Amino acid sequence: MSKQAEEEVYIGSIDQGTTSTRFIIYDHLARPVGSHQVEFTQVYPEAGWVEHDPMEILESVRVCMAKALDKATADGHNVDSGLKAIGLTNQRETTLVWSKSTGCPLYNAIVWMDARTSSVCRKLEKELSGGRTHFSEICGLPISTYFSAMKLLWLMENVDTVKEAIKSGDALFGTIDTWLIWNLTGGLKGGVHVTDVSNASRTMLMNLKTLEWDQPTLDTLGISATILPKIVSNSEVIGNIAIGWPITGIPISGCLGDQHAAMLGQACRKGEAKSTYGTGAFILLNTGEEITLSKHGLLSTLSFKLGPKAPVNYALEGSIAIAGAAVQWLRDGLGIIKSASEIEALASQVESTGGVYFVPAFNGLFAPWWRDDARGVCIGMTRFTNKAHLARAVLESMCFQVKDVLDSMHKDAGEKGEVKNEKGEFLLRVDGGATVNNLLMQIQADMMGSPVVRPADTETTALGAAYAAGLAVGVWTEEQIFASEDKTRTSTTFHPKIGEELRKKKLESWCKAVSRTFDLADLSL
Repeated sequence: MSKQAEEEVYIGSIDQGTTSTRFIIYDHLARPVGSHQVEFTQVYPEAGWVEHDPMEILESVRVCMAKALDKATADGHNVDSGLKAIGLTNQRETTLVWSKSTGCPLYNAIVWMDARTSSVCRKLEKELSGGRTHFSEICGLPISTYFSAMKLLWLMENVDTVKEAIKSGDALFGTIDTWLIWNLTGGLKGGVHVTDVSNASRTMLMNLKTLEWDQPTLDTLGISATILPKIVSNSEVIGNIAIGWPITGIPISGCLGDQHAAMLGQACRKGEAKSTYGTGAFILLNTGEEITLSKHGLLSTLSFKLGPKAPVNYALEGSIAIAGAAVQWLRDGLGIIKSASEIEALASQVESTGGVYFVPAFNGLFAPWWRDDARGVCIGMTRFTNKAHLARAVLESMCFQVKDVLDSMHKDAGEKGEVKNEKGEFLLRVDGGATVNNLLMQIQADMMGSPVVRPADTETTALGAAYAAGLAVGVWTEEQIFASEDKTRTSTTFHPKIGEELRKKKLESWCKAVSRTFDLADLSL
């Protein structure tokens, strides 16, 4: 390939998140050359319920594609002729059912953090011999409101149109990746009904060993396999984009759930971990080709499978429901800040939280606690407490939750399961929107007692999807993607600055605060 031809190679990446959608175009050196992002509506029909309008999500993808293309073209990039493939990454677990014959959703998408299925979960825990961990050995996940199967059961029990469509054979189930790909590849006119191994691993319905839908699990839950999409790898040509989109005829050749895409974007090999700070926070440790079952409240899941015949990399994951969402709450719910970026300056006005501890258990607690009866608490307030203390306590809450997960990972993976640097330190790679906050990153290093490494490009989720797509069509090799020297050269490292004694005291106080959140779900209105 001539130098000019090489320079005119581009890969597009759709990043469909919980609160916004973006489309980023990368050049042959994986540098972003054009992007556009739009927020979309969060629907809260009742306390603890969260929904998205699937049609609004489709429209957001359309707008982002068109605007990013315009921007890249205006900057002199010949994207129209140079675009080779599209990668897709998405908020995981969010569930919808739509009609095969009309293409219309039969209900809003039920979002991953939605807690309406707690009664479905309790009922199953009582009925099944293995209780909460009945399916864990098969799918790596406990019974929880978090996962797609529970949301699907709720739709089957409570929405008549869904019940009828399943009965008549007109229903298609999918997570957001499936919905987008079906529509992008033609919808009613031959849309491809697929999901990838990473998204499928979050439904509770896929066997982690075989990477296929688990029939005994489907039988136990009463879910028909006919409504489920076909499972494919993270890096292969799935189908071409159909007429009617801003880009047409280009292959979709990469698909990963957002956290798995970030693992790839951060080039995490076996024994390496990353933490993504978005609406929630998600910490994954690549455990290589072996499934590690957790005894300390973590999930067994996939890192990635980079091709139909490629080996599977598995992972341990700790999922935190509320991270950046707590900052949004300070902004939108309390009006303490006008924009999320203000929190760093506000929290920096004080040296400590003044003994205030905040636990953002708004919809319960995920890893490692798994308590859907937990609710948010703020303890230790006095007349001395001001909004700066509260802002700092919110930042600390994100870091304490990550530390809890990392402690569990250390117990599950052991010394051999984690890669350390020449100084014997475990490095945590970080990414996501909130990592621009230097104070947050410093607090994270302080709470862990080990370094935090932030890459120059913190949007590693979109980058991971682009890598998977580019790999499938020969734009990049696996060696190029995992060449870590280039990445560390431009990264920023935060080293711990507080002593072991203070760290220990703060962690003890945090655990006390967490214990205060339990059994609060039925407080009177």
